This record gives sequence, C-alpha cells and structure tokens, in this order.
Amino acid sequence: MKILVSNDDGYRSRGIRLLKEALAGLAEVTVVAPDRNRSGASNSLTLDIPLRVFESEPGVYYVQGTPTDCVHLAITGLFDYEHDMVVSGVNDGANLGDDTLYSGTVAAAIEGRFLGLPAMAVSLCTAPDEEAHFATAAQVARQLVGQLVQRPLEPTLILNVNVPNVPFAALKGFRSTRLGFRHRSEPILRAQDPRGRPVYWVGPSGSGQDTGPGTDFEAISQGYVSVTPLQID
Repeated sequence: MKILVSNDDGYRSRGIRLLKEALAGLAEVTVVAPDRNRSGASNSLTLDIPLRVFESEPGVYYVQGTPTDCVHLAITGLFDYEHDMVVSGVNDGANLGDDTLYSGTVAAAIEGRFLGLPAMAVSLCTAPDEEAHFATAAQVARQLVGQLVQRPLEPTLILNVNVPNVPFAALKGFRSTRLGFRHRSEPILRAQDPRGRPVYWVGPSGSGQDTGPGTDFEAISQGYVSVTPLQID
C-alpha cells in the first residue's frame, strides 16, 4: 500500500513529519508538499507558470506551488507508480465549519478525491502560545487509516478530521460530526509599512455561530476527535 502525504504548512513542518512517521508502519509513504506555508490557498491550481519539484530527502518532495498542485502532480504523472490513498496534515490549527472552504489542508484531500483516491484531512486544534500535540493527531490519523484499509470510504466522500490539542491519552473518543458555522470574519487590520504607506491584514476568523449538538465545534469543545464526512456536491 502506498500513501501520499501532503499539507499546506510546508514540507518542513512538524505536523507533516510526525504524520509521515506515524503512517510508515502501515504503508510506503511519499511526501509531496509546498515549499513554504500556503495556508488559506484553498483549491487553487497553478496554471500560468511551470512548477518545479525538488527532493529534500528520500521520499520527501517539495513543490513551488499550492497544496492542490502538490497532490495533482503526485497523482497524475510525477511518479512511475500509483498511490492508494491521500492523507493531508497534520495542520497547525483547526479546520472547522467554514474553514474547510479556505483550507489548503482540506483542499489537498479534496484533490486526491477528485483524482479517484480515498482521502482524509487531519488538523490539530492548536491555540497561540500553547504546546502543540502533533503526535496525538498523527496517532489519530494512523488509527483511522488502519480502519479505512479494512472498510474503505464511499467513493464520493473525504474525511475532515479535527483533533483536540491534548495528549493522546486525554482524548475522550471519536465523534461523527457535521460542519458548524462561524460568525462573519473580524474586521481587517490596518497598519503602515516603514515608509508610512497603508497596508492591510485579513482579520481573524469569526467565532463559532452554529456550534450546537452534532457539530465539529461541539465535539472539539468536549474533548472528542471530530470526524466529518464531506461531499463535494
């Protein structure tokens, strides 16, 4: 079995390294990921310039492009073999509710599904200035992949997995969830460059609005892994 691993945080991120290590015992793992952080890239595909691929170490490749570029290249001819599954992550930060529309992590999984492979996106619900338990999310991914090998997904689905930022032993369990919904984004942040010219930053995501029973927001708040089946329809 061959698993393609990608992300939107870049090939040097801690999350993707631990994910690769966790899955290595289940399958032959190949990493193809962006050369830098491409968070928020969504499903963008580079069509106006050629893409370059570099190998940083055996089995780890980086691309000067988006997460979707990475998965597309890897599945449609970069290698002389085929993959059996796509796993994207571990993302540094939650991908809950509306986040899935912007997320490069989720987009990488979606591209894998578009190209005919079972796919899963995994995110760790980190917060600023706290220890990130990427090993927990990597172990969750390994457990779910092991189950998917025995019981494959329906052809139209991907799994969007969010993991509480706690040690693995502290997880309450797993819940099948639906996407919640956030309030509108916070206002833009205005600033000035060193020459006094105005610049703008996109504001923070809005807080949860639909966070009720059955949502991914609720599961995470209660200490459960949220597993949301997504269908692009």
